[in-house]
Amino acid sequence: MRTLRHFAGLLIGVVVTAAVLGGGGWAVQQALSSASANPAGGQQMWIALGAMAAVGLVVGLVVAGRVSPMATFVPSMVLLAWTVVYSLDVNRAISLIPAEPSVNQIIRDVGTGDKLLLTTGVFALLGVALFIPVLMPSRWSRRHEDEDEDYEESPQGGYY
Repeated sequence: MRTLRHFAGLLIGVVVTAAVLGGGGWAVQQALSSASANPAGGQQMWIALGAMAAVGLVVGLVVAGRVSPMATFVPSMVLLAWTVVYSLDVNRAISLIPAEPSVNQIIRDVGTGDKLLLTTGVFALLGVALFIPVLMPSRWSRRHEDEDEDYEESPQGGYY
C-alpha cells in the first residue's frame, strides 16, 4: 500500500510540474503583455491573475496536504535542476525553452514566461519551498489511523 501512495505522489508531482511550468509561465507572460498594453489591465489581466491563483492553489494544496512527499519532490527537482543548469550555463538553460516560429503561440508564451521566472530566480525560490516537505520524516510514514486498523477491542469491554 505504501508504494501505491508514493506512485500516486509521483503522478501528482508530474501534474504539479506541468501546472507550474505551463500555467505559471503562461500566466506571467499574459500578465506582462497586459500590463504593457495601452490601457493597462482589462480582461486579459484578470484571466492571468486567475491562472496564477490556480497554480498557487495547486502548489499550496500539495505542500500543505498529506500526500506522498514525491508530489513535491518531483517539481522541486525539476525547478532546482533547471536553475542549476542556468547558473552553470545560461545558453544551455535558455535553449531548453521552445521559441521557434513553428511552435504553437501558446507554447511560445509559456516559454517566454518560464524564461522570466527562471532568470529572476522565482523557480529557485519555488523549488526550495517545494523541497521542504521532502525533509519531514512524518511525510514518508503512514498515518496513525491506517496502523490502528489491526487493533482489536478486548472482549471484556472495560474503560482501558
